[in-house]
Amino acid sequence: MDSKKKKNVLHPRNIHQSGYDFPQLAEANPELKDYMIETEFGTVSVDFANPKAVVELNKALLKAHYNIQNWSILKNSLCPPIPGRADYIHYVADLLAANNGGVIPTGPQINVLDIGTGSSIIYPILGERTYGWKFLGTDIDVAALNHARSLVKTNEGLSRKIVFQLQENREHIFEGILSKDDYFDLVVCNPPFFASREENWQKTTKKFHNLHKGKEALPVQNFAGHPNELWCKGGERKFVRDMINESMRFKKQLGWITSLVSNKENLKPLVATLEYNKASQVEIINMAQGQKAIRILAWKW
Repeated sequence: MDSKKKKNVLHPRNIHQSGYDFPQLAEANPELKDYMIETEFGTVSVDFANPKAVVELNKALLKAHYNIQNWSILKNSLCPPIPGRADYIHYVADLLAANNGGVIPTGPQINVLDIGTGSSIIYPILGERTYGWKFLGTDIDVAALNHARSLVKTNEGLSRKIVFQLQENREHIFEGILSKDDYFDLVVCNPPFFASREENWQKTTKKFHNLHKGKEALPVQNFAGHPNELWCKGGERKFVRDMINESMRFKKQLGWITSLVSNKENLKPLVATLEYNKASQVEIINMAQGQKAIRILAWKW
């Protein structure tokens, strides 16, 4: 599939590709008005450097486009960019379609495993609302899963399609989650990116100063995130490599296994691991999220 994409171009089915209609979004979530600003070009936007603004924008998007009336995240949790996360869902839908005569399979017969679902449960929400898929969300954070369960209970239709399971052993990804009779058509994952707390802070500080050129302000992560969401020993490369190695033990229970890969330097060694272990199919899907390029690495055994 190795998709060639231009910057700033979202998936053709992504309803966010034409940008944000801020007046419409403010109607859906009036609290967004407190964070709306006028840009130097005379257009309306929000202060994307403000974590609270990003949360209120997400609430508005989910209300306006996905019929999610109650959404929140735990304090200091990772706040996902909705358009980019929707792109992931659309591209993995294309993967499923490629093995289904070109038709995207919809409905609860499609089972999806979301590794590290977090308190936002953004992939289960988008996947259920867009394609009607069923999800199992896993996480090592008890508080995140408790919050996720509360979201499911307070939004109509989600409780029948989205369930959760705690990964009690943080050294494992699939082990302890999959029983012998489980089968998942698809696995999605947004892995911890950084290799350490120090690397996390260095990159965050650089991003903050780029957003605040010429201003005196103390760095703050506009995307927030708990430590287990942002970094792990070995960073993204080790996490995805562990996914690859552990997924081999569950070949007959997993269809397409996918993960976001933020650092392009990680692709070559990860693909080499898949080729060495004779994966039957390997795909790299290039996506564009604003000025940031990101990829989906997908494989089947």
